[in-house]
Amino acid sequence: MRIIHLRGLVVAVIVSMLFGVRTSAQAPLEPAQMPSRTSAYLIWRGTPAADARKTNALLALWDDPDFAPVRAAMFENMTSQSGKDASKPILTREETEQYSSLLENAFVLGYLNKPEAKMTASAAPPKPSEHPWNGLFFVYDRTGKESLLSKAVLRLRGQEKEIPKISEINVVGVPALKVERTSGVTYWVEHGKYAASASERLVLEDILARLEGKAAGAASLAQSEAYKEALPQLGGGVVEFFARIPNLKNIAPDSASGFKVAPVLDAMKLEAIHSFCGRVILDGSKTRVQGAILGEAASGTLFDLWGDGRQSPASLSLLPPSAISYSETQFNLVAFYGVLMRAVTAAMPPGQQSGAGMIEALAQSRLGMPISEALGLLSGEFASMQLSPTIDPQKVVYVLGIRKKPETVKLIHTIFSDQVTSERNEGDTTFLKISLKGGQGSAGVAQWNFYHLAVTPDFVLAAGRSETLHDLLAARSAASADPAPGAAAPFQAARAGYPDKLDGLNYFDFQKVDWQAVKDRWVQEAKKASAKQNVSLSQKNVSPKVPDLLTTVNPQVFPRHLHFMAGASWKDAKGIHFDQWLE
Repeated sequence: MRIIHLRGLVVAVIVSMLFGVRTSAQAPLEPAQMPSRTSAYLIWRGTPAADARKTNALLALWDDPDFAPVRAAMFENMTSQSGKDASKPILTREETEQYSSLLENAFVLGYLNKPEAKMTASAAPPKPSEHPWNGLFFVYDRTGKESLLSKAVLRLRGQEKEIPKISEINVVGVPALKVERTSGVTYWVEHGKYAASASERLVLEDILARLEGKAAGAASLAQSEAYKEALPQLGGGVVEFFARIPNLKNIAPDSASGFKVAPVLDAMKLEAIHSFCGRVILDGSKTRVQGAILGEAASGTLFDLWGDGRQSPASLSLLPPSAISYSETQFNLVAFYGVLMRAVTAAMPPGQQSGAGMIEALAQSRLGMPISEALGLLSGEFASMQLSPTIDPQKVVYVLGIRKKPETVKLIHTIFSDQVTSERNEGDTTFLKISLKGGQGSAGVAQWNFYHLAVTPDFVLAAGRSETLHDLLAARSAASADPAPGAAAPFQAARAGYPDKLDGLNYFDFQKVDWQAVKDRWVQEAKKASAKQNVSLSQKNVSPKVPDLLTTVNPQVFPRHLHFMAGASWKDAKGIHFDQWLE
């Protein structure tokens, strides 16, 4: 039975971490028990202990009665699955909260590669598979939840549009259900303290044997070199994830048109990336996400996307003291372009590899310069900052680092052509107005949805309003020589805890947000959107509808518990690392 659907998986993990007071320190299937051919897993170790809820800011927010409307909205989102019969009754809020308590217990979601076929000298070649391999599996610790789990499974099955064919079978000595639908087969087991599900019988056999302790001495994931390399990034968290990246070649299918995925991934040197791994840990009042993309960070690999880092991003010089948030990342675009073109060449059919050169020639004709030269105009720094306490999208400024201003302005004109509606210079800054809809032709002008750019010697700034850019640049001129005049004290403290050179840096100051004004603005936007929809449906006299969440939630619940969020990323010889915390 497909208990966990992909659309709600992330929400399920978050709700799991926040809901209930029970704790489970061990997953129903730890990495040392998982088969050696495990490609990926996600472990939820159960809800935190009661004492953690008293000190952790995120858990305190969840437990606050004023947060109840948000909890209800999350529950409703988790249960609004596709594929349900709309004629069947939906879950009530009470039922939803009851079923959500299933998330108090630990679970594991993972994927096993297809076993390699054993060939002998006299053996015939294996027959093509009738269906694509699906190695997904799910194991749940149902201790204390046996009756509720069975009830939930029966209810979900009863809401399906298609009535599945269900038969009882035996898998490695354990009674199981085989659930057949037109979309495929699912195997489901409720046995002892666990429940397990898989789409392949071979997968379920392997998982059950390990749960039953019948695979003693068999090779496990924990013995693999990729897992050992990732071990410092794992363990001790309420959530843990791990994926062996080179195994993507086994998961990604070739297209029906004959396009081969493996040569493209080989050209990008995917084998240089060993794993993607990390964990979520509770660190007192903080909730922390730590992880890494590990491998051989050598030239010519996908690690070329990231540069060598900087001590202080150039865009910090733009940051005003009133900024609500700031996010910055640095990329090595020229080096990454070389990796990308190797992949494009590998994707071409045999004998047509020259097509990559044709693509570059066409791009050069459009840009007026080679792609590598155009990318060379960019410093590789991308940043954004929110300047409004009401989280107004029109007050967000996007920043692109550049090296040569005249050539960059020329390139902007080349790319946007007749969408550039105005241009003027003020000191060393060139202001451009761009129409994102429509263009200027011989018959006249039909343009709307404008965006504004300010090109300085070091940056291209973009915002929805011209005054946003002018205000930012005026504040920069009035600031001191401090390279980060607007960086908040908590941000400065967080920066001190990271390596000297970073590839990314961000923060969000919850205390600077006017939460009541944010709610009022969202309510007004919801009314406008509803009124516009009513007009399109010829329902002009219908009152605009506002989601219950916006009208019932107390916005002060957020600053009551949330204060600051910060994070960073950096590159070393082992890969790219990231660390994000919320307090």
